[in-house]
Order: sequence, then C-alpha cells, then structure tokens
Amino acid sequence: MNRTTLSLIAGATALAAVTGFAAVTAPDTSGTGTAATAAELPVERTSVTCPTPSLSDLAETTYTSFTPVTKGTDGEGKAELRPAATESTDGRTGKDGKKPSDKDAKDAKGGKDKAGTAAKPVLAAKEPGKPVTVEDSGSESPALVGTADGKFAPGWTVQQTTEVAAGTGRGLLGVTCTAPDTDFWFPGASTAADRTDYVHLVNPDDSAAVVDIELYGRDGALKATAGEGITVPPHSDDPVLLSTLTTEKQDNMTVHVSVRSGRVGASVQALDDKLGGDWLSASVDPSGSVVIPGIPKDATAVRLVAFAPGDADADLKVRLASPSGQITPAGHETLHLKAGMTGAVDLGDVMRGEPGSLVLTPTGRSVPVVAAVRVVRGKGAGQETAFIPATRPVGTRATVVDNRAKGTTLSLTAPFGTAEVKVTASAGGEGGTAASKSFTIKAGTTQQIEAPVPSGLKGTYALTVESVSGGEVHGARTLTEGKDGVSAFTVQTLPDDRGLVAVPDAEQDLSVLQK
Repeated sequence: MNRTTLSLIAGATALAAVTGFAAVTAPDTSGTGTAATAAELPVERTSVTCPTPSLSDLAETTYTSFTPVTKGTDGEGKAELRPAATESTDGRTGKDGKKPSDKDAKDAKGGKDKAGTAAKPVLAAKEPGKPVTVEDSGSESPALVGTADGKFAPGWTVQQTTEVAAGTGRGLLGVTCTAPDTDFWFPGASTAADRTDYVHLVNPDDSAAVVDIELYGRDGALKATAGEGITVPPHSDDPVLLSTLTTEKQDNMTVHVSVRSGRVGASVQALDDKLGGDWLSASVDPSGSVVIPGIPKDATAVRLVAFAPGDADADLKVRLASPSGQITPAGHETLHLKAGMTGAVDLGDVMRGEPGSLVLTPTGRSVPVVAAVRVVRGKGAGQETAFIPATRPVGTRATVVDNRAKGTTLSLTAPFGTAEVKVTASAGGEGGTAASKSFTIKAGTTQQIEAPVPSGLKGTYALTVESVSGGEVHGARTLTEGKDGVSAFTVQTLPDDRGLVAVPDAEQDLSVLQK
C-alpha cells in the first residue's frame, strides 16, 4: 500500500497562480503528515484589472486605491496600477468589431515607453489605511492592471468612477476593479435597440487569452454569429459589442464569459439612450440561494433578472428584506426559471421609500442560479440606471472605496440570522482621522446604517466592514451625484476581500490508497 501526500500549501499557491487571488508563504511545519488545524495568514500578492472607462470626450474618471491595515504583514510591499496596453495592440478588435485608434498605445499612457521599459505607475499606494486617487479625463483614459504585494496585498481594493455629463450612458458609472479569472456570469445585459452593451475583456498577462462569450435570452441560447474563440492579446482591453455577436434584439439576457486559456478580468458596460448607464459586475458563482443587497429606498423601478445555467429548472422564493423584516413582493411570491433560459420580473416601485435587499431561496430542490437587478431612480428625463449583482457575503472583511462626504450610503442585510459587524471609515486621502462603529443587523432585515465618517475629512475615504459574530452579512454602497435634475448614482457590493487564507500548520495528508 503506497501513500501519496499532497501539500495544501502548494495547491493553494498553484490555484493562486491561475486565479490571481493570492499567494502565501507557508508557516514552519513540524507535523507528521496528518490533518492539522488551519491558520489564517495574510495573502502576499494579489492583482486587479480595471476596464477602459469610457469613449466619451466628456468623461471624468477617478481611480482610487486602498488597502486596509492587516495584522501579520511585514513592513515591505507596494501596490501599483499601470496601463494594460503595451506599445503594440496589433490584432486587437474594438468596440465596433474594428481595430481601435491605438489610444492605449500612446507613449504617455501605454504600458511601455519608447525605450521598451515599463511605464511609470498611474497610481501607487503610499501606506495601508489611507486611500490614494488619481484623475483622468476624456475618451483616452486607459484600462489599468495592477499588482499589490507584501503589506499592501491583503484586502487591496480599487474603484473606478466615471462621470459622463451627456450622451448615451450619461451619469455616474462605477466599478470595483476585478481580479483576473476564468469564468463570469452577467444576468441583466441587453442587445435591445436603446442599449449599447460591451463586454470588456482585460488581459493582464504576457500571453494571449482565448475566450468564449455565450448569450442566453428568454428562449435559451441565442444564435451567435461570433463569440467563440475570441483571442485577447497580451496586455490589452478588448471591448466586445454584444450586438455584433447576434442579430437578435433582447432586453434581458445573461452573458457567460468562459476562458479556454489564460485569464481575464471581465465587466459589462451597459449604456442606455434614455436611462443613463453603469457597469454590470459579475454575479456570484451559481448557487442555490443568492442575495442582492442594497437596493436604494427611492428606486422608482426594479427589475430582477435571473438564470439557471444547469440542466434543471429552478423554482425560487422571492423575498424583500426590508428594515422591519422579510416581506413578499405582491404578485411575485415565486420565480420559475427554465434551465438555460433567462427570466425577468419587473417589480416596479417595490421599495416604497425603504431600503431593501432581494433574497432568492429554493422552494424545494436547490438548483444553482445567478441573478442581478436593474435599478432606476428619478422620473422623466431625470432617470438614471444602476445594476446590482448577487454577491458573496462580507465574510471576514470587505471594503469599498471612493466614498465622499456627501452622497454615500451604506446598506447591510443579514438574510438568515442576526449579525454584529464593525464598520471602519479610513483616514481621508487628503486628511482626517479614521473612525469605527459597531452595528447589529437583525435577522431578515436590511439596514441603511449611519456609517462613521473620518473626523476632519479631506478627500475621499474607504469603508471597511468586518464580521464580528452571528449570521452572514451582505452589503452594498451607493454613490449619488445630483446634477441638472438627474439623480446620477452607482452601486457597488461588498464581497469578502479574501485578504486572509487558511493555511495548514503542517502538510495535510490527502493520500489516496493505491493498490
């Protein structure tokens, strides 16, 4: 009988190399090869990708970088954002299925200078616990990629916020820059005549990535004229216009991005002719129960879009977690999703002046689903749109950045059990002292909390939520900028930042018996 021992530490490191999430250093080991208690250690390296912000000459973009202070890190490290593009973009296809104007390859904003050396960082962190920002304007703001290591790696969070004054997709567009990965689901995209939706594929690596894009509508998979085997060149952002992939016009679709080789960061930019626009971030991985947190209390229209990617139909209970508890939206007690088909429900003015979160749970057999909502605020010509995907719980810790003295709202929900959390407002980017406050979120409720604000605040600040006890918590932050009668806004969720990883104290025996 032979015994094969596999180091969990080596496995975790290999996984990190594929997903881009984390690399860790193993603690000293003195075990005997038997199962050992896992210790949580800070990650030592992480990476993010930020898509090209806008094609509008009126765009004003702010990039914000922040790392919360984490115990157990050493005194070294850095966190830097650089343009994704290198000096060559040969073979890259752009927003109209054509090669772009090589704006990302300009010497001033490209990944390399004329001598072929790496360009200077667009944004570099100075110290954990204090955000740093940089601003850019116009249509030539590049896609960015970044890496953080050492004391800057655990919980590193980057936000990209763009204001567009007029035109298709005008309003406030915000996205939390995402780690490169190999699988993404986007319920809520569209190829309707009044929508212009792009899937941005950012490749941060030195080799090309090969990507498939699948579209699913109300009757199942859409006939696609393209979408298979898309090559994303190294160090590039390839924005793929959804309407170039199919001739069908559908308002509620699910986009599936899967990577055959390499890895990419993926986000959907959804631009509406009349309702403004925003970024649609990926839904949490398919799960039997999902939570969509932080729907604003003044939403005038809420549309739920969901999809069951497997071979089985899904039947879901639909509940709204309000400040007083879970309620059932009138006429929408359940949602039936046929396998491989996108379902959509217009919930209308369901919020009625109170913040809330949607909680979808199986009525019987658990079938994995993905979901998101489209939220509309305002009336008439002053309407504006944002998207909120189903998200992971806050977990150990989650952070959202680019919070302002005015127009910042934090909502937390505890869908399955009462929970206690600690919320910390960081020092301001240009001055101010950090502040913390604890909150209890009752089971089944959503609370729009009075989050702490740094004293003497100058600039923007970060909000970090930490779970203290009780059930799982989900959160979302809303940024609002009211201009010219338009309630421009964007919503970002707060999933666990995965800044800590469980590492065995000793090599754990994962042996299989061999004859």
